[in-house]
Amino acid sequence: MTRLITPYGGNLVDLSIATERADKFKQKASYLPRLQLSLRGIYDLEMLSTGGFSPIDRFMGQQDFESVLEVKRTSDGTLFPLPISLPLQKGFDIELDSEITLADRNNNLLAIMRVDEIYEVDRKREALSAYGTLDGRHPMVAEMNSWGNMNVSGGLRVISLPQRSDFTDFRLTPKETRNSLDELGYENVVAFQTRNPIHRVHEEMTKRAMEEIDGALLIHPVVGMTKPGDVDHFTRVRTYRALIEKYYDSSRTLLALLPLAMRMAGPREAILHAIIRRNYGANHLIVGRDHSGPGKDSSGNPFYGPFEAHEMLSEFSEEIGVKPILFKELAYLADEDRYGEKVNNEGKKTLSLSGTEVREEYLGKGKLIPAWFSRPEVAAILQKAHPPLDEQGFCIWFTGLSGSGKSTTAEKLISKLFEFGRSATLLDGDIVRTHLSKGLGFSKEDRDTNIRRIGFVASEIVRHGGAVICAAVSPYRATRNECRAMVGNDKFIEVFVDTPLDVCEDRDVKGMYELARAGKIKNFTGIDDPYEIPASAEITIETVVDSAAANADLILSYLLDRGFIAESHMVNKQNSAR
Repeated sequence: MTRLITPYGGNLVDLSIATERADKFKQKASYLPRLQLSLRGIYDLEMLSTGGFSPIDRFMGQQDFESVLEVKRTSDGTLFPLPISLPLQKGFDIELDSEITLADRNNNLLAIMRVDEIYEVDRKREALSAYGTLDGRHPMVAEMNSWGNMNVSGGLRVISLPQRSDFTDFRLTPKETRNSLDELGYENVVAFQTRNPIHRVHEEMTKRAMEEIDGALLIHPVVGMTKPGDVDHFTRVRTYRALIEKYYDSSRTLLALLPLAMRMAGPREAILHAIIRRNYGANHLIVGRDHSGPGKDSSGNPFYGPFEAHEMLSEFSEEIGVKPILFKELAYLADEDRYGEKVNNEGKKTLSLSGTEVREEYLGKGKLIPAWFSRPEVAAILQKAHPPLDEQGFCIWFTGLSGSGKSTTAEKLISKLFEFGRSATLLDGDIVRTHLSKGLGFSKEDRDTNIRRIGFVASEIVRHGGAVICAAVSPYRATRNECRAMVGNDKFIEVFVDTPLDVCEDRDVKGMYELARAGKIKNFTGIDDPYEIPASAEITIETVVDSAAANADLILSYLLDRGFIAESHMVNKQNSAR
């Protein structure tokens, strides 16, 4: 059967250089100025080059960028909801009509760009227009803080795609995916967008959707950038593979991996996901509750309404050529051993679990995930990949004025953590500046660079299961939120050391405040440079009222309540000593 689903815009973009010409261009590219792409830039380039973002064929120029922000359309009127742009690194010197090489973080050559535009961007306006918020708890808003205010655009010639060595059988380009779907032979295809493991409720949604359209199912998980703290894609893909092998009809189901850097933009991202799936050969898309939502803002409220994505995608679905399959909230009907919509089964005994509950109450505590919630094969993979919370990493981030008591409290806390069998790494601001950030000054830019370095090191320690205590003034709220995004919101615990300025000055044995008051030190936090109080720190401590030991105990109690340390460790230690 010949399927008639054309790509969005009519044709798939192909920016790759023919193999026989690639060596010639590689040689040329090696002599050009080299711009190292961020991880997001690498994924965006891959999507541009294979046609995932068709008909977009380059990082957006100013007219398209501005138009997309204002009306969700490029300058020629094509519906496209989010900017795909390339921020220009500070200090990278290029001229219009020149050529540059785009490289990955290991300096492998990826593409040549003819520089057509270099233009200024208002990042706050971009955040408000594209993501509807300036709140740094939104991962994209936090990330954008480090981008600078210039974008670059121009025609692309792709020399080679980023090399991926994992799950190669499932890494299909749009063209390869369309061909594989053609072989299944169904006129209709429904795609399932996911960045999470597929549990029983998701399995139910996908199978119902497949039956509703009388067609095939494309399980299309994102394996690029997702929300910080999500289950890693290696674990997720293993669960998808196990499910497909045993619980799905292989004659109607295709698993393909999507190298997308998500924006977590809720309703606007739902439109982007539909456009992408059209390019990959689907004409239906499953849209669940809070599609692509980033969680809660600094006030504890969701960034987007639970069904905003339903409404926005329904508005544009005909134009895109992808019909949304809308699901309300499903729950397990315990007495009937099946899943059903909550709204249609009021009064019946229903069971449900959130992703947070699964992570913290089951995986975090080493408890078996209920069989009604997850297939045993999936549960086994997740439990093996996720040790209990008291064996996972976390970051305590002390922030406050110089002399507020950050380091003193941090050192007390580390000693107490050792009592519970948890070692911790201390990243103290003064020590980091001596070793990791030697040569940096105290301009805003250098301070941000220093804090980002601390955040990066902390994120790596946490990712590998370690506990890390960071004690740095870190005066700017936006940069602290960047670090939160790097570490992951559920593993980042901000501690505001709320000590009055006059007390900090009285404690200053180094005389730094006195020098700053005399104008001999410039840009000193609290004197001639601002300190931005956290909007919603997890913990606030007062060092005037309470001792460092008492404040350490307060933080310890928080860690016990969250499950990052276990009282049993202390008990076992005491018993073993007897």
